[in-house]
Amino acid sequence: MDELHKEPSIVLYDGVCGLCNGVVRFVIRRDTRKRFRFAALQSDSGRSLLRRFGLPAEALHSFVLIEDGRAYTKSTAALRLVLRLPGLWPLLYAGALVPRPLRDAAYDAVARNRYRWFGKHEACLMPRPEWKDRFIE
Repeated sequence: MDELHKEPSIVLYDGVCGLCNGVVRFVIRRDTRKRFRFAALQSDSGRSLLRRFGLPAEALHSFVLIEDGRAYTKSTAALRLVLRLPGLWPLLYAGALVPRPLRDAAYDAVARNRYRWFGKHEACLMPRPEWKDRFIE
């Protein structure tokens, strides 16, 4: 972990969404310090974490980042995630200058169309064996 974040952050994602699974693979490949762990929103662990942070368990349309005891959703979650990736990815955090209602409106538009644009799986995809320790059971 880094100095600011003692515990790994947790990414909750829609496990049947092609886009969401692509984002998880993207993050794992770049997260060489293992700053992130993952759980599908549909999993027992995912639903438990949603309840713990007062988020509706049926709200599978939002990406959630749990960091330092707080839950972030939608565009704020995505921006906070890129801030912790290595390389030039933190430059995307400049998107935080856009007012949250506008960012979240764009996020919601993609979320509404994600299955049509990126596909939907019948069940949550299983992680590669070499990534198994990155997922919360």
